[in-house]
Amino acid sequence: PMSKQSCIRDVADLNQINRCIDSIHAVESSILKLSNILKLAGNDVRLKILYLLSTEEDLCPCDLSDILDMTVPAVSQHLRKLKDAGILGSRREGKLIFYSLQEPYDELLKPLFNQIENNAIMEVLAA
Repeated sequence: PMSKQSCIRDVADLNQINRCIDSIHAVESSILKLSNILKLAGNDVRLKILYLLSTEEDLCPCDLSDILDMTVPAVSQHLRKLKDAGILGSRREGKLIFYSLQEPYDELLKPLFNQIENNAIMEVLAA
């Protein structure tokens, strides 16, 4: 792979390069999983839904529709993507379906949502 590169360095640190290659191979499946989660959360509506569900126990599509000022079908489309990925769980109460953030994802996303709280992320990015 290095021969394909046009690099201006004089000497490659092969130990570092091989260490990094091994490091990436060791966590490849975790990187792919996190990448897929972040792709879904990379949509602002879905990030808002995840944020709301991290603070509320559960919400139905109608609640989210009112909160986000969107149609129920539009909200449902986002919920379906998150549920299909296993990030959200659901429970039925009569005709209503309530969605909640699945256990491991709550912990995974918490540090990101902590940055959102009180707009702390704006201070971090402005620094």
